[in-house]
Amino acid sequence: VVGTGAEATSSSTVTVHYVGVGQQSKKEFDTSWGGKPATFPLSGVIEGWSKGLVGMKVGGRRTLVIPGSMAYGPQGYPPDIGPDETLVFTVDLVAVS
Repeated sequence: VVGTGAEATSSSTVTVHYVGVGQQSKKEFDTSWGGKPATFPLSGVIEGWSKGLVGMKVGGRRTLVIPGSMAYGPQGYPPDIGPDETLVFTVDLVAVS
């Protein structure tokens, strides 16, 4: 879904609702839906997020399919994310600053 609001840049702080699922495990490991949206600088997240949200506009939704090399790599993020696991996120962009 293409948004119509402000556009995220690599130096933006974004507010998002999201859900993350491990592609191999098929398990949901994190979500903000059902609670408050998350806010963070794009410079402080995994590479798949920092590259995948640039150019997205507020009001939009993206599905990010992030290979392990752009996520948590060979160490994974135990116990929820396995080594080199591909992650799939659905992300709604709520705000950009």
